[in-house]
Amino acid sequence: MIYKDYYKLLGLETSKVSIDEIKSAYRTAAKKYHPDVNVGNSNAEERFKDINEAYKVLSDIQSRRKYDRMWNSNIGKKKKYEEGKRENSSVFSDFFNIFFGSNVNKLEKNKESKVPSKGENIETKIDISIEEGFYGAEKKISLRTTSGKMKTFTIKIPRGIRNCEKIRLLGQGKKGKNGGKSGDLLININIIDSPKYKLKGYDIYTDLYLTPWEAALGTRVNIQTIDEEISVIVPQGIASGEHLKVPEKGYLNGQGGRGNFIAEVKIMIPKEMTSEEQKLFEKLNNISKFNPRERCS
Repeated sequence: MIYKDYYKLLGLETSKVSIDEIKSAYRTAAKKYHPDVNVGNSNAEERFKDINEAYKVLSDIQSRRKYDRMWNSNIGKKKKYEEGKRENSSVFSDFFNIFFGSNVNKLEKNKESKVPSKGENIETKIDISIEEGFYGAEKKISLRTTSGKMKTFTIKIPRGIRNCEKIRLLGQGKKGKNGGKSGDLLININIIDSPKYKLKGYDIYTDLYLTPWEAALGTRVNIQTIDEEISVIVPQGIASGEHLKVPEKGYLNGQGGRGNFIAEVKIMIPKEMTSEEQKLFEKLNNISKFNPRERCS
């Protein structure tokens, strides 16, 4: 027989303690090794089970007396003991069954099976456009239920929702057990870029196409943001890849403000030219001393 030091499991140095001290020690130990604060730690999970086992024995007067007698009798004879190893992932160890009977696990499981428990949540994903996220929208999504039937849900997308946010539909998940509440339906929002706009954080990006002469001479152009048309000054000598930033014209930031609207310059070369246009480019080529390759060398 391998014996467990229940007092040591609760962090107590001696068996000469009151029931209040046992309760206090149990609360401290249970808080330290609770699975919710030790996610993925199997050792902490086993220790938590042992702590509950120890408290169940020591908090009962009769079982505590029986344990003390057995401990003093056997450990005095130099028997082995352990802090807690269990087989087959049992809730309570074989050593515990000495005090409460071998059917304790069955009783505990039967008790748990009658306790109402909430159903599992169901997660899915829905794609929306930047415009739908900015203005808000109403979307429909069809899912197959556990019974195999299709069910359509209407989802209200709130104005300014962030990418990867979740919308929760209460009670639309899996059914609960023993009268417990149903789980929830969680919809992950995926904001997709459009050919016109791209979303990065709270900033909205778009492409600004310019002719070579507009980029060289500078100009003023009108740009369509997500909610209005604005006029932007293009400085003389701007290059492809540079950005023009307009504050407070981007996506909603959830705090009453907005991100930036950023136009990325792309200089476009005409693929088809009139004879006059071609002559002007040839003339410019002959008289211009500008050589971009010298600047990069």
